[in-house]
Amino acid sequence: MSEAAARTVPCPNCRQPAMFAERNRWRPFCSERCRMADLGAWATERFRVPAESPPGEDDLPREAH
Repeated sequence: MSEAAARTVPCPNCRQPAMFAERNRWRPFCSERCRMADLGAWATERFRVPAESPPGEDDLPREAH
């Protein structure tokens, strides 16, 4: 793919145009700085994937004795 035909996408961190091609070693980010900022956000749990909490002891059915 030629440089002129390379697709650009918004950087997930700063929203600036980022080249989405092999030449951009940080793709889909625009720079190493944005890539590391995103990694740091995941590491500090600023970004989380929503999930249901596992049932607690109070939610479990009691066994008949």
